[in-house]
Parts: sequence; C-alpha cells; structure tokens
Amino acid sequence: MCMAVPSRVVAVDGQTATVEAFGQTRQTSLMMLDEAVAVGDYLILGAGGNFAAEKVPEETALVAIAYLSQVLADGLA
Repeated sequence: MCMAVPSRVVAVDGQTATVEAFGQTRQTSLMMLDEAVAVGDYLILGAGGNFAAEKVPEETALVAIAYLSQVLADGLA
C-alpha cells in the first residue's frame, strides 16, 4: 500500500522544490505540476518522491498530517 504524505515546500529553485515532512527534507521536481508553487505550499509527491504530483490546500494537508501523526503515535504504522 502507498501512503501519500503532504510535504510542505521550504524552498523553490526553478523547477525543483525542497519539501519537508515529519522532519525529513528532500528535493522533488515540479515539472509535472501545472500551477505555481511557493514556499509554504503543500504537495503530494509521486511514488519515490522524485516528482510532485499534486498541490493540496493547507487545511487538507494539516488534517492529513494530524491523522498520520496520531497513527504513528499509536504505533499503528
């Protein structure tokens, strides 16, 4: 099963973004997105994290992160 974890954009350099999720940062390509991305936006990354697949609203991302944080805290994942 694949879980999509919203990642917050912490830097943008052309068609590459640095994103953070649960204290881990990574670089991802923005080439597949058709909308502008800015620091503070939330992205869903494709499998492997090499490409951003979707930009998601902050409220949606924060709800998902809170849920996933609880799942991890409860030892269910």
